[in-house]
Amino acid sequence: MKSVLRLLPAATLAVGLAFSAVPAIAQQAAPPKATPAAIAAAKEILQIKNAGAMYAGAVPGLVEKTKIALTQQNLNYQKDLNEVAPIVAQQLAGRQNEIGDGMAQIYASEFTEQELKDLVVFYKSPLGKKLIEAEPRAIGLSMAFMNSWAQNFSETVMGAFRAEMRKRGKEI
Repeated sequence: MKSVLRLLPAATLAVGLAFSAVPAIAQQAAPPKATPAAIAAAKEILQIKNAGAMYAGAVPGLVEKTKIALTQQNLNYQKDLNEVAPIVAQQLAGRQNEIGDGMAQIYASEFTEQELKDLVVFYKSPLGKKLIEAEPRAIGLSMAFMNSWAQNFSETVMGAFRAEMRKRGKEI
């Protein structure tokens, strides 16, 4: 009971902060409707960046995941579910393109038509092509560096905690 009472002020604060953000969010204007040209440019950017590779297996992957979940819940239907899965996958083939359409809408709402056209020109330039080629490796290496840094820094943080607790006469 005591721990619940200690959490109550924090929970009240969190709920209060959440509700105070609602008016600010509600006051934000909806993004302007994207023009067909802006959406076309956004789709071209996604095509240049080979974004389709990210979601190409979405339909078969979700069909397989659903089949596995249904099989776990209905072991006696395993044979039927294995037979139905390819049928469902075929019925839903191509629906992954909805992801690309949604991504294009997002790009078109975040950038102006002219900015998108400028980005197309950039990505077709030698530097843009190099960025597309090198960026995944740079991001991977950056993530590895961040993980290594965090692991090393966590030891520093732990040492600082131990030192401060030692000053209080407590070993951890």
